[in-house]
Amino acid sequence: MTLKVASYNIHKAVGFDRLRRPDRILDVLNAIGADVAVLQEADLRLGARPTALPRFLIAQETDYEIADLAETDVSIGWHGNAVLVRKGLKVEAPARFDLPGLEPRGAVAVKVRGLTIVGTHLGLLRRWRKLQMAAILHRLGDRAERTLVVGDFNEWSANGGFEPWAGHLDVTAPGPSFPAIRPVARLDRFASGARVKVVESGIETRRPAHVASDHLPMWVTVRL
Repeated sequence: MTLKVASYNIHKAVGFDRLRRPDRILDVLNAIGADVAVLQEADLRLGARPTALPRFLIAQETDYEIADLAETDVSIGWHGNAVLVRKGLKVEAPARFDLPGLEPRGAVAVKVRGLTIVGTHLGLLRRWRKLQMAAILHRLGDRAERTLVVGDFNEWSANGGFEPWAGHLDVTAPGPSFPAIRPVARLDRFASGARVKVVESGIETRRPAHVASDHLPMWVTVRL
């Protein structure tokens, strides 16, 4: 049994044209057709942190349901991290992780078909990113081998920066995803545990992905 998982930093639904268009984000997600879509920057940063993707629009325009990860009714995630799951798939063990850092950061986790999926948006400074990676690994414990960590890891290096996960999680970068209009950096990646086999991966480049956000979305098909 395989599961297709997408990751998308939606930049609060603001595109390169500076327009906030949640409908474009949902069009891109529908085109990918993932079973699970993990989002970063899904909520606004100020005030009560309302969602950038209205709940009614998700229900109206997609076949996704929102994983129960938010602390309030106005948000759909935690520190901007949210998870959408295809209707009919059972979501188990939703959880929120606090992560260390100079700026507020967090991670979210759900379990779908036996696979633990962690969504996160790591910090801008490598020193803090490494502490955040270590915190995620510690929180996972013996679940790490059946885990897929998904998100914007904010690492510009092609090789370095992931030492805390060495021997536990293998990092996959499907391709350059930032900036969306002319991608050069592989900021968005996956990290898979020992019992998670990556079958296929890719970057979504079809319109309107090139303008809908400042990142291109990526996806991976995995098998436990």
